Amino acid sequence: MTQTPREAPDGSERDWRIYRGNGRPHTDIDQLPAPPRWRQFDGGPLVADSAPQDAAEAGERATSYQAGDDVIEMVNAALYLRRPLLVTGKPGTGKSSLAHSVAYELGLGPVLYWPVTSRTTLADGLYRYDAIGRLQDSGADAPDIGRYLSLGPLGTALLPRHRPRVLLVDELDKSDIDLPNDLLNVFEEGRYEIPELTRLPADQAEVDVMTADGVDRVRVTRGRVKCRAFPIVVITSNGEREFPPAFLRRCVQLTIAPPDKDKLLRIVTALLGPEVAADSDELVNAFLEQRYRSEVATDQLLNAIYLVTSGIRPPEATRERLRAALLRPLDQTGTG
Repeated sequence: MTQTPREAPDGSERDWRIYRGNGRPHTDIDQLPAPPRWRQFDGGPLVADSAPQDAAEAGERATSYQAGDDVIEMVNAALYLRRPLLVTGKPGTGKSSLAHSVAYELGLGPVLYWPVTSRTTLADGLYRYDAIGRLQDSGADAPDIGRYLSLGPLGTALLPRHRPRVLLVDELDKSDIDLPNDLLNVFEEGRYEIPELTRLPADQAEVDVMTADGVDRVRVTRGRVKCRAFPIVVITSNGEREFPPAFLRRCVQLTIAPPDKDKLLRIVTALLGPEVAADSDELVNAFLEQRYRSEVATDQLLNAIYLVTSGIRPPEATRERLRAALLRPLDQTGTG
């Protein structure tokens, strides 16, 4: 069955992009076409969608993110295909900020954040059960198990909703070697089970548990959770390791290059204002020159520019030392 092009109210062909990367919130996520048949999910009953954030709640990283055409295209590919977006790039290229930008522009509520370390397991992302706390609180009446069980960021993202949530899986390349493979079935099936709940008797089939947001309780039936709208999953990697082919083929892959001078000036303008950007040419040039020789990140440049344009007036020699310290290469060790 061939899908017809999306049309604007005046009958013209609508912009194919759901995410436009311009920092202006809209409701076009409701115009997203149905997923491919192999990515359709039927979880339920539906839980309430998250309320959109205003600019103050979302923060600068969401409202001022500068997305290039390649980023916008691949985000939309992931949206249409209902696939995780694997974003690779050097530190400071805006990988994490991308998730916040998508959540803010599409009005999908706060980002669910899952930072990954070498000790992170799949269970950490799905849910946590405080068995010891429940045992300590047990008395004549068995305490409600839902009080001791909270969904993790991944588990919360997979709750059945009309609109998807945005999940940021940060620095997956720092994980144990098994975690990417452990994620395969969850990403493919869009569901998981909570064994502590599946073992309960039939008269306890429905249990209210906490979510990763920390403010809501949602009902889980028979210990099974399955999504309706597949979450918008942004997985970041600094490129420190390779991922298994089976994992990669389930993701839409995007590599973000370090920003060039024009984009750096746009970032400075968005975060610090046009007057500051106009006076930052020398620092931006010095930063780019240093970046050819060593590893430095964009937020180091922003720190240096802010320090010299915020009204602080240290002596010139001090300013030079501070600038050198703030732009110190990330791959440089020792005091030098």
